[in-house]
Amino acid sequence: MIFWKKALRGRFFSPEKKISYLERAEKRAGFFFLLPSLFVLVIVIAIPLLFSLIVSFFNYTFMEPGFSKFTAFKNYIKTFSDPYFWNSLWVTFKFVFLVVSIEFSIGFLVALMLNRNIAFKNVYYTILTIPMVMSPIAVALFWKMMLHPNLGIINFILEKIGLSPIDWLGEETNAFWTVLFVDIWQQVSFMILMLLAGLVSLPQDIYEAAEIDGTSELQKFLYITLPLMKPVIFAAITLRIIFAFRTFDLVYVLTRGGPGVATDVLSYYIYRQTFMGLDLGKASAGSYILLSIIMFLIIVIFKTIFQKETSSK
Repeated sequence: MIFWKKALRGRFFSPEKKISYLERAEKRAGFFFLLPSLFVLVIVIAIPLLFSLIVSFFNYTFMEPGFSKFTAFKNYIKTFSDPYFWNSLWVTFKFVFLVVSIEFSIGFLVALMLNRNIAFKNVYYTILTIPMVMSPIAVALFWKMMLHPNLGIINFILEKIGLSPIDWLGEETNAFWTVLFVDIWQQVSFMILMLLAGLVSLPQDIYEAAEIDGTSELQKFLYITLPLMKPVIFAAITLRIIFAFRTFDLVYVLTRGGPGVATDVLSYYIYRQTFMGLDLGKASAGSYILLSIIMFLIIVIFKTIFQKETSSK
């Protein structure tokens, strides 16, 4: 009798307890649904990362694979003592800065133009998505054929209009700018579409109020568009920085890091240490140095953008 009295009073089966029980059940169900994805992530990402971190502290080579010789930070010291590493670091920073800045400038300009009421928008969207969905290997092979010094169509056209042919991939300065151009040709579409998606999602009532107040197009861009686009700009720049630091396919197919070390980016430097130097320990150390650089830059960009936003509020 006492039990049923308490139950009738709602002490055991109150609505609050029912809701909390349902919430816990939903969380448990969601966790079980996520288990397969988490398992795949652990197998594909976490275990290789942990393995490479452990390898970076051992004298692990393909000639003597094993964890018998613990070297502590010797692989990192060897990497920082390698002049080719510093050259690769400089080439990588130069490549990333130029690629991201040029792609962002072109992407924002084209996105602003496409955000207006213009004809044939669907045609432009189709053209923009073609380079982005192509494989980097296919893009590199396509441009390598076109830029061939003797058989390429581009030098053929230059000769037809009376200009001398250019060794696009065999001269140091030309090779770097050629790889840069090919990367921009493929990846600028990503920047355009991402920034355009942000522009389309902006609230239009703010612009209508600004037009009533008589603000100019430049003022609307500086004081409305740019502040509202900060999260999208941050996401686009961050993703492009990550992808640019990881650039390997274009360099491998177009130049193999050459001529000399003119296009020897960090990702290709790590590849050379692994499959040419057969030193997996040093290559793993280089990989974690690259990962640390990317994480540091992302944190700096994040703090710079969002601290300014909070200070302005």
